[in-house]
Amino acid sequence: MKKILDACCGGKMFWFDKTNPYTLYIDNRNCEAGHNPYRPNHTVKPDIIMDFRKMDLPDNSFKLVVFDPPHLKLRSDEINSAKLYGCLNPDTWREDLTKGFNECWRVLAEDGVLIFKWHESSVKIGEVLKLFSQKPLFGNRQGTKLNTHWLVFMKIKP
Repeated sequence: MKKILDACCGGKMFWFDKTNPYTLYIDNRNCEAGHNPYRPNHTVKPDIIMDFRKMDLPDNSFKLVVFDPPHLKLRSDEINSAKLYGCLNPDTWREDLTKGFNECWRVLAEDGVLIFKWHESSVKIGEVLKLFSQKPLFGNRQGTKLNTHWLVFMKIKP
């Protein structure tokens, strides 16, 4: 049984061990090396092809969930950044992120931890957090010079 879920694994770029045996890697894409001319070795190889907005996974089943959804609002996946990271539909991004967070929260076990990563390339973190049903416990509130935020949520049983 896997204890960790990466709900949008992409190229697993922040993972030190891209084949961690305790982690289930999912993504709605599967891309072979060569799909991006600027990063010819980049691949997207999830364990299961699945959309983070509707995950066919049991409730309360992971101790740790990593949610790093696409950050760019684009209409095409022909742009190199979108090929690397995926893209958000500019018309439905709010609903998509809300559904994604709710799905991650649903599969998170009681007393489990959800790590959320966001880059402010298209949408500020404050706008995104308004979409979520939970508030983060902590994270880098001011972001970094790169405008990337890491936030931590915990599903605490009352």
